[in-house]
Amino acid sequence: MNTPLADRIRPCKIEDVVGQSHLIGEGKVLSTLIKKGDIPNLIFYGPSGIGKTTVANIIAANSNKKLYKLNATTCSVSDVKEIINEVDSIMTYDGAILYLDEIQNFNKRQQQSLLDVIEKGKITLIASTTENPHFYIYNALLSRCSVFEFKPLSVEDTVKALKRAEKILGEENDVEIQFSEEALLHIANTANGDIRKAMNSLELAYSVKAYSMDEKINIGIEDVVEVTQKTAFKYDKDGDNHYDILSAFQKSIRGSDPDAAVHYLARLVVSQDLQSIVRRLMVIASEDIGLAYPMAATIVKSCCDSALQLGFPEARIPLAQAVLLLANAPKSNSVVCAIDDAISDLNNGNIGEIPLHLKDAHYSGAATMGRGVEYKYPHSYENNYIKQQYLPDKIKNRVYYNPGNNKNEQLTKEYWRNIKK
Repeated sequence: MNTPLADRIRPCKIEDVVGQSHLIGEGKVLSTLIKKGDIPNLIFYGPSGIGKTTVANIIAANSNKKLYKLNATTCSVSDVKEIINEVDSIMTYDGAILYLDEIQNFNKRQQQSLLDVIEKGKITLIASTTENPHFYIYNALLSRCSVFEFKPLSVEDTVKALKRAEKILGEENDVEIQFSEEALLHIANTANGDIRKAMNSLELAYSVKAYSMDEKINIGIEDVVEVTQKTAFKYDKDGDNHYDILSAFQKSIRGSDPDAAVHYLARLVVSQDLQSIVRRLMVIASEDIGLAYPMAATIVKSCCDSALQLGFPEARIPLAQAVLLLANAPKSNSVVCAIDDAISDLNNGNIGEIPLHLKDAHYSGAATMGRGVEYKYPHSYENNYIKQQYLPDKIKNRVYYNPGNNKNEQLTKEYWRNIKK
């Protein structure tokens, strides 16, 4: 059979769909909509191979609407118009559903053209995307649709689907097929939540073993290891997952969890995303560690320079050194808070004039203008300090820097407290 197993066994009832219990479980919003048959315009968001198309098919079947399918990668606005004309010509009483896959590949003008389609009411739009719709879908279209996020299947859900596929595959070929539990678990783990990849691996394992022509085919772990490829690790340097991993990476370091930090570093290393790692590490050194351990910035810069010179695979070692240093270092965000507060004042017009005694006085006539006249040179005083006003009058009492609760900053705070008193 040329049709892939994943398509041949695609569930026709919502009860047979595995996973997505947060959407299609009993009493959940999507299952309720399907039962009522009153379907709004929808956007399904999530990785490939997790049931978006299957659920769209079931929705169309239960609503008695004719289903049209297009892929935004290959179709154009004219294809959409053809569907509109066909619906108008046959005067479909119940209307139609347009399932548009990979909608993120439609540009703004193409997405705008869909507004007319859905506002007429004869066509219900169900769009799917692997990218965050809030980044890629035109706002006017997004506001007219309900967004549902589909999640990768758990290992348990994947095994459940594999057992169903195992049974159907045996019935198709009039043979008893028995995959060991260990084999099914291995397939599920390497599929990483992608049910289509899991089905392909199961069918391939069967096809290889089927040459034996036995009445009963037993497939063990050694059989599936040979046909399963590397785990389906999903990573797109320009995609939503890219920012999710980087976010988890920085938050794990900020949260002083070295194990989680190394885990997310490994994801970035496997994806060969050296530039993103280096950039994020150098930011973290100042944003999350800062003055609690000032040397972190220097050490991290050195590790990053080494990584850039070495390249992968060796670059993983100095990168891991930098990550573990930062994850275990004392934390302070006083640096980023200080500069962000200062910039916020500028953006809000909270500025004021620079005090006269701080203005440039290195030109003739400056003194007659009062510039620099009353300036006191700190190095001429004890401990290289003399009290004078530096901020503009308008914000002269503004405090931007608040020392973090760590040994280094508290020692510095105490040093200046003793001098300034």
